[in-house]
Amino acid sequence: MAVHMVVQKMDRRALLAGLAASTMVPKAAHADEVIDLKWRYLVPEGEVVIPNVLQGMIDHDDLPLSSQQPASSGVRSDWNGQIVRLPGFIVPIDYKGTGVVAFILVPYVGACVHVPPPPANQLVFVTTEEPYEVDGLFEAVTVTGMFGVSSISTQLAEIGYALSADSIEPYQA
Repeated sequence: MAVHMVVQKMDRRALLAGLAASTMVPKAAHADEVIDLKWRYLVPEGEVVIPNVLQGMIDHDDLPLSSQQPASSGVRSDWNGQIVRLPGFIVPIDYKGTGVVAFILVPYVGACVHVPPPPANQLVFVTTEEPYEVDGLFEAVTVTGMFGVSSISTQLAEIGYALSADSIEPYQA
């Protein structure tokens, strides 16, 4: 009975984070370590990321951009349940008041809106409990939080990863 009461009092997110960390993080790693990810790390070995020079060279006139999304050969589960930091650009999905609470983090400006989306393994669906006030449609940010493989479909694109944001900060080089 005492164990049941303790679990009820714990924040569900904290409980899930603890379970994920205890089962997926190597014993030498600490739960508060933050892994700095780069977009190229999210692509399985052997798959080529679309070069920046080609990202805007696709016909925009006929079909919706989402229909021009290149196929993805898969995702990497190396960082499931771990705390990561990843820079990118915000494509807003949902707002609470004037702040964004769900968005797609994309690797380059215009992805999903002005040019076709990159493969699913180059898109991250981000949610945050604390609304983030966006300065512009394609604001550059750095997001830190729990990361994992996911399969999310939106009107804009198929998405291969999810991140529950603990912090969202303007990007600084």
